Amino acid sequence: MSTLDERGLRVPGAVIELARTLQDAGFPTWCVGGAVRDALLGRALLDFDLATAATPAQVRRLFRRTIPVGIEFGTVGVLDRDGRMHEVTTFRHDVKTDGRHAVVEFGASLDEDLARRDFTINAIAFDPIARRLHDPFRGREDLLAGVVRAVGVAEERMREDRLRALRAIRFASRFGFEIERETWVAIEASAAHLTRLSPERVKQEIDKTLEQVDAPSVAFARWRDAGAFAAVVPALAQVPDGTLAAIDRLPRAVTPTRPLRRTLRLATLFSSLEGKEATRALRALRASNQEISVVGALVDGWQRFGTALEAHLVAGSLPSDPALRRIAADVGRLRVNALLRLGAAHWAGDTRIAPRLVRQLFRRLTHIAFHDPIEIADLAIDGDDLRQHGLRAGPALGRVLQHLRHLVIEDPSRNQREILLALAGEWIARGDAAPTSGAERASGHE
Repeated sequence: MSTLDERGLRVPGAVIELARTLQDAGFPTWCVGGAVRDALLGRALLDFDLATAATPAQVRRLFRRTIPVGIEFGTVGVLDRDGRMHEVTTFRHDVKTDGRHAVVEFGASLDEDLARRDFTINAIAFDPIARRLHDPFRGREDLLAGVVRAVGVAEERMREDRLRALRAIRFASRFGFEIERETWVAIEASAAHLTRLSPERVKQEIDKTLEQVDAPSVAFARWRDAGAFAAVVPALAQVPDGTLAAIDRLPRAVTPTRPLRRTLRLATLFSSLEGKEATRALRALRASNQEISVVGALVDGWQRFGTALEAHLVAGSLPSDPALRRIAADVGRLRVNALLRLGAAHWAGDTRIAPRLVRQLFRRLTHIAFHDPIEIADLAIDGDDLRQHGLRAGPALGRVLQHLRHLVIEDPSRNQREILLALAGEWIARGDAAPTSGAERASGHE
């Protein structure tokens, strides 16, 4: 909507019903927050939040089904007739803040409530009954101009809540907006204080950027240039532009059913690091164990094999099948596709590499990963076969199986029971499977 006209703003009937109940009881009530902003921009709507003059106790008396989701901050969850929850928050103003959490006081006016918000584009209220906007900080003008601007004095807004620096960057990147000069200066000044944020909140902001922003490179370049990465993810303080550009070439996860998309974008963000360095950084951000494992493996695989694969592609060739089998075996057949997608995101910006050859690499490596024997479980024999031929259980047995796996990766035609048993016998006879440590020899395993 080019004019951002409130006449086109649509509010769900359940929200109108809640607002009417509050207003009929004598409590002015307004829709506020991101849903109003996004509705004015003509974007898909989030849940509408309500701000009201009613106290939490009065809200709970007016509605039969409520949830105390944040009573100390004035927020009550009200369930509509379909069981969907809507947040209703009392008008409030901040009494004091530690840079992240505020102590609030009720009894404020709507304007006082809007004045405590972060950016003008988020400080617009809409009365769903009278169907009128209240915009004391001219947020609608900033929406039209494509500008993220702090409410009031930018430095004060950042000091009240350090997370606002990262939110400003995300909003600007999500909507393709500029950041107003005073607000950007305040973000830069706030960067050194971002260590006050919990690692979980920083990780959440990274995830939101990866999920909500079509081209995250702009957002993360701003993180880097403002000094945010240096403060909260030092390993990414000098993340290259090329790495950031690669993220943009990967689709974002628009639905919860595509979680790998966000994980792949996250792996690409860390892909200029060594695998262990990326793992340490993610652990410091309190990422889940599964995410640390997947991202760490992809980054490690990229650092180990990306340069060699790129050299082949630049030369107009594919690696040999044994080389591709080694890659698939090392990375794991279930992660080969993700590694190739990470690589393709990097290579798409290289004019020396023909897209046709990248597609051929995809087909060839994927076929090898799922059809050739690359894992111990793919071998034509197992531990029971080796024990039947005189090899005791223990570390030596595992070494023999690993040796056979390497031989089969080099030449899959060896993956036959009799051939593998003969090769195992030769290796054992040479003493190559003997214990390598005193503790192992003392155990009696051979």
